[in-house]
Amino acid sequence: MNHEHAFHYIKQFLTDERLAKIEHYAPESSDFVLPVMEDIFQFRNAAAIVRSVEACGFHKIVAMESENEFNPNLRVTKGAETWVEVEKLPHNLESLKQIKNRGYKILAVSPENNATMLPDYEIKEPVALVFGTEKEGVTEEILEFADETLAIPMYGFTRSFNVSVAAAICFYELKQKLIKSGLDYKLSEEKLWQMKLRWAVNSIASGPQILEKYQREQITSS
Repeated sequence: MNHEHAFHYIKQFLTDERLAKIEHYAPESSDFVLPVMEDIFQFRNAAAIVRSVEACGFHKIVAMESENEFNPNLRVTKGAETWVEVEKLPHNLESLKQIKNRGYKILAVSPENNATMLPDYEIKEPVALVFGTEKEGVTEEILEFADETLAIPMYGFTRSFNVSVAAAICFYELKQKLIKSGLDYKLSEEKLWQMKLRWAVNSIASGPQILEKYQREQITSS
């Protein structure tokens, strides 16, 4: 499917306000930082993470699930789930290997293993940021598999942030580093059209049905 053509078809069903928002925010989107969550079980944390991801313009999360479903509270996301794609994968090393094969450096957010402090980290290539579970943090086997570990400096008696707070700090800090880096960190043209189409479909109650009708018409006409 040609995502650009499909978007131009779907956009006729959008309000002018929604179309303007899509056109305004899409160019700043990036997949250079990919948040990867380990079996998050508190729905408020899941929601806060989705909200922070969207606010920083990354727009995709990988949720590795085993015992718990990544299920954000929609009242907390404030509509951010419309824009953020959540890819669900099994909670194991094979999923991380798959992500690494997509071209991502695996970066575990944890104070262990001689971690680099976030302010000192120099981002040079796409990174998958792995955040651990609320209680246990990043699992040992993922710490051993990770290419590097990243830690947030702490200045009080408390030795760790809530996972959603830690995620927000990392997303924001890395976004600022990307803006100042001179790197080409934004989406490719094809990925941009694919995302804009997803946003448009998600913005309409009958969006999936409209897209399905468009695809059937394309098949018939060809």
